[in-house]
Order: sequence, then C-alpha cells, then structure tokens
Amino acid sequence: MGSFSEIFLSFIDEWGYFAVALLMGMENACIPIPSELILGFAGYLVYAGRMDFWGALIYGMIGGVLGSIFAYEVGHRGGRKFVDKYGHYFFIKKSHVDMAQKWFDRYGLSAVFFSRMLPVIRTFISLPAGFARVNFIKFLTLTILGSLPWTALIIGGGMFLGESWEYLLEIGHTASIIFVIICVAVIGFLYYRHKKKKGKVR
Repeated sequence: MGSFSEIFLSFIDEWGYFAVALLMGMENACIPIPSELILGFAGYLVYAGRMDFWGALIYGMIGGVLGSIFAYEVGHRGGRKFVDKYGHYFFIKKSHVDMAQKWFDRYGLSAVFFSRMLPVIRTFISLPAGFARVNFIKFLTLTILGSLPWTALIIGGGMFLGESWEYLLEIGHTASIIFVIICVAVIGFLYYRHKKKKGKVR
C-alpha cells in the first residue's frame, strides 16, 4: 500500500474534503488505507490554511460511517464464507478478520465502540458485527461515538505536527492504544462516581 501513498496524498491535495470522505469510506469498508495517512494529511492542510478543521472532521466522519455501514452490510448479507472467499480481491486478510472477530466475540457490541480507536481492528470490526446481525441502530450509534474522538485526534495531531505530520504514521498505533486506555479509565471513573452518588441518594 506504501506505493499508493503519494497517489492518495495528491488526491486529497486536489479534491480536498471529497477525497477525505471517499478514502475514509474505503478504509472503513475494509480496504487497508491508513487513516493516519488520510486524516494526518488533512490535519496538515488545516495547519497550512487550506482546509477547515470542522470540514475535515465532518467529511472524515461521513466517509468513515458510510464505509462502516457498507462493511456491516457485507457481513450481514454475505456472511463469513463470502468474505473469506472474495475478501482477498479487496486486500482483506483473513488474519485481520480473525483478529476483529476475536475482539467481537470477547467484548460484544462494546468492541464496536473501542475498536474504532485501535489499529487494524477498527478497519474490520464492522464485519463480525454484520456476521452476528447485531441491531443496526446500536451498531451505528457506537460506530459514530467511537469514530468521532479518533478522527478528531488524528486531524488535531496533523495540525499540531504541521510539516512533520508524517510522524503520525510511525506513532499512530501507539497513540491509539494509549488513547483507548485513557478513554477506558475516564469512563470507568465517571461510572464509579455515578454509582457512588447514586448510593448516597439511597
């Protein structure tokens, strides 16, 4: 995929928000295009004054969500046998689907939320959700909630790094894992406070 990077960057450079939406749609439809490349470069263009942060965020989210819906429908209608048989034509590795499946089997619907911020798994988690035919509205809600912070984080990272935005390609995986740990800690803390306050009321 590295040989296509310059083509993707030129596409974003020329077509702007539309290219961000299309490439994020492809990434979330299980075509392995690094979101750090797409969103990181979009962040750089915001830094350079050639894009608006909110525009990049909205179009990145639209593309990502539509791609996730497409992958969900493929899993829902085609099933695992279909993906295993034809997935390699679209650069889908069975090992990556297996990884996402293990996460889904272990954590259920919550995996749809947290995996949106994890390397590799975020690209493929929609497939096992489709295989399991989970409630579409719940799937869509968790997809949006999980994708939003990750999309904003990478665009923001590209803005912060400026001309050194490509550094995101090196640290993106590590940053995503740290980000998930922080999210889990914050959610756990808020849940603990809620339960504690509820206990005092009683």
